[in-house]
Amino acid sequence: MKRKASKKRTSRKKNLGKFKSAIEKYCSDALRESGVDFVYEQHTYELMPKFRFPHRYLKMTPKNKTLVDRTNSVQQPIRYTPDFVASDGSWVIETKGYIPTHHDFPMRWKLFLKYLVDNDINCDVYIARNRQQVDEAIRDILSNSKQRAVA
Repeated sequence: MKRKASKKRTSRKKNLGKFKSAIEKYCSDALRESGVDFVYEQHTYELMPKFRFPHRYLKMTPKNKTLVDRTNSVQQPIRYTPDFVASDGSWVIETKGYIPTHHDFPMRWKLFLKYLVDNDINCDVYIARNRQQVDEAIRDILSNSKQRAVA
């Protein structure tokens, strides 16, 4: 019995460059084509600072299947880096495809929105999950920038 020649799988990632997904690359290209100034993954926000947990804390670790005492341990800060931020800080675009239910993004996003409110940062925020939504966000950004220029 002859084996069928298997199709060689090619990864699309090789064409993405520094971007983590096709939607990120599309968003970057669309922003450039629209003449919108932006930076990619250059702003990191500390949503919650590190802290020491002084109470009894037992935790199972991947290497050790028994509980390990982590009492008085330092908990790392929670940080968030948006995909695209306007050069003037007037907007943020986060591109997301499929988000598994166990993913931490929804909570991190809410913490980011709260951070913006608590720190009186006035910027427009967009979550784009597909090309159509990226295009819609860019149209809105262009429309708002024209309104700001007139005001």
